Amino acid sequence: MNIYIKLFEVLFPVFFVIGIGYYLGKKNSKIDTSFITNFAANIGTPAMIIYAVTSTGITFDIFKEYFWYYLLAIIFFAIVGVPTLYFLKTKDIVRELPPLIMPNTGNMGVPICLFAYGTEGLGVSASITSLIILFHFTVGVFLADRKFNLHIILKNPPFYSIIFSAFVLYYNISLPTVIINTTEWLMYATIFLILMSLGIALTRLKVFSLKKAVISSLVRMILGPVIGVLLIYFFGLSGFAAGVLLIQCSMPSAVLNYLVGSMYSPKKIVDSVASTIVVSTLMSFITIPIIVYIALRFFS
Repeated sequence: MNIYIKLFEVLFPVFFVIGIGYYLGKKNSKIDTSFITNFAANIGTPAMIIYAVTSTGITFDIFKEYFWYYLLAIIFFAIVGVPTLYFLKTKDIVRELPPLIMPNTGNMGVPICLFAYGTEGLGVSASITSLIILFHFTVGVFLADRKFNLHIILKNPPFYSIIFSAFVLYYNISLPTVIINTTEWLMYATIFLILMSLGIALTRLKVFSLKKAVISSLVRMILGPVIGVLLIYFFGLSGFAAGVLLIQCSMPSAVLNYLVGSMYSPKKIVDSVASTIVVSTLMSFITIPIIVYIALRFFS
């Protein structure tokens, strides 16, 4: 019975805040979320990475290991994603690949791991999320635009926060309390705002090709956790860190795929990307409770 109570404690806050955003989006279709996007990208996400990576007790070795574990997961996502899009007779596989390889480890994954495993889970999940954020503004832009843009990386604040956090961990530097407290406050504010913005986004993104979106989403939501389990058992992982890896592999497609795609891809591609995000997110309301239950049951 205790595990079901824990499951409720983990998931209710996340889905409740998403629900607030959905309600606000339905009530006011013109509500402006650009502030949230700018705040999260330039201030909130860097603060989240710095706090979660440097102030939650994880070591540089854990940061490095799970950074690379999830890189392997992304490679496997791509290996599965390319044949899936080919099967669906996708004309532009390159531009439609991001929703299958870059899940929502930040908006949904970080808070779920935090509520499931506390600050230790937060640290490991931030290691994984830092990789995904880095990929969004490197590989994601390359795939959406079909060309690599170094300038985008150099003006990306999360990129520097990743480097800073890795440096602090490597040299075991203790940050001043004022920095820890400030980044902690900004992190929790960011978690609330991005969950709420996800709910708002669900009222705006439309499904344009249901069959294609359902198949792509099933691949994302079923094979994601399968790949996570395979990595756990291949590398002999255990404990809360393995549970975090499983949860993060099981997330739906990231909303940031839509934002990047809307800047660099044709509208038809963006519509397809949006469809996968919407359907996979709706599916996650069913699959995530199952995955979190498994993670808490076997990797605590």
